[in-house]
Amino acid sequence: MITGKAIRFGDNVDTDVILPGKYMTLTNPGDLAKHAMEGLDSTFATKIRNGAIIVGGKNFGCGSSREQAPLALKHAGVKCVLAESFARIFYRNSINIGLPVLECRGISGKVEEGDELVVDLEKGVVENRSKNLALQATRLPSFIMEILRDGGLIEHLRRRKLK
Repeated sequence: MITGKAIRFGDNVDTDVILPGKYMTLTNPGDLAKHAMEGLDSTFATKIRNGAIIVGGKNFGCGSSREQAPLALKHAGVKCVLAESFARIFYRNSINIGLPVLECRGISGKVEEGDELVVDLEKGVVENRSKNLALQATRLPSFIMEILRDGGLIEHLRRRKLK
């Protein structure tokens, strides 16, 4: 189970605002994290201090295919990203680095900034405790759940090699 307060964003949040291009020279994930969502919300770093769940609209993570965007979110303390839909490459990059992402139709209209959310990845259920409602997200296939449990694709492949 993943729990956290919602931080909301709209439709078409692209990787250039998730992590602006001028930070692409940084290689330390902690340094990337300091600039996560800087292109949209200069107060994001203070909102995320205790971890949070991002809620987006349609086409979250569109734009360039930079892996640093989900990496910055993960290391900033984002526990999970929920959105109406994701750009395909952002979705896969997130899974590959161990950041849970779930498509959940209707979520952007049913979650407000600061709502307390509980996400059951196994069942694909998102509970909004602030509004006492539950939403069904698209369940992740078992192979993706294995990758997330292992902390990302590289660690997953390492573990499989050791078996």
